[in-house]
Amino acid sequence: MRTQDAGHRAAAVAAIADREYRRAGDEYTRAGWRVLSDPREGIEPFSADEKGWVGDGLQYLATSAVCYRVAGTDTRATRRGVEGVAVAQDLTNGLEHPVQHACLKEFVGDFRTVAGLDDVEAAYREAESAYKDAGSAVDNPQAWGTTPLFEAAATLIQQVARGPANGEIALPWEDLHGTDPDEPGRFLAQRAVVKRQRFPSLVQQVITDGFLAAPRGTTEYDTDHHRCPHCGSTDVNWVAESVICLRCSRPTAETD
Repeated sequence: MRTQDAGHRAAAVAAIADREYRRAGDEYTRAGWRVLSDPREGIEPFSADEKGWVGDGLQYLATSAVCYRVAGTDTRATRRGVEGVAVAQDLTNGLEHPVQHACLKEFVGDFRTVAGLDDVEAAYREAESAYKDAGSAVDNPQAWGTTPLFEAAATLIQQVARGPANGEIALPWEDLHGTDPDEPGRFLAQRAVVKRQRFPSLVQQVITDGFLAAPRGTTEYDTDHHRCPHCGSTDVNWVAESVICLRCSRPTAETD
């Protein structure tokens, strides 16, 4: 079961497939607000939650800012960024673990990046320091890295990176983390380091290209049942109720 986004995430992905990025931004905004108000049954946004389901709401707001910037509506992107920074900071009153607080600081860096705000580098360096400080309270950094909060914070940069990489996974989970889980703080701090070094240029690239790829779902290569009418690819991506081309993220078509 995913978080309760009332179908707005699926609508946002469909809008990306149609290259209607302003509409995608609106739908991701609605998805973010919906999840932040009521993440899952039995989960409240301002209560302690070791999994951090509110992360999806933050991710959707951040994705909306990228969509707005690709659409050329920078003012709305700025508003989502300012809003997201405030929400991420406020959520420290609910999520209790110091490593979750570090992840929320990582989200602050993300919102500053996607909205084109100032102090991006400082925000990621603050998150990096927070991860290192939280290391002594972390027994299993790999387990934390696969909770919904942390996965949500990884999903957007992975989505943004797909466009320049012809739809492939350009930033796998392993690349976002350190090499030694026996040093939990440094292992998780690598997330902030990678984002500080790569995320701003990736966001700028999709804006320049005018193309944000859809998120990656279930994929199949070289099919005999689908062919993209736009680019001719037979590689397919099933995600959020859409069947789209893995390469160009446009709707693909079934073949006889």
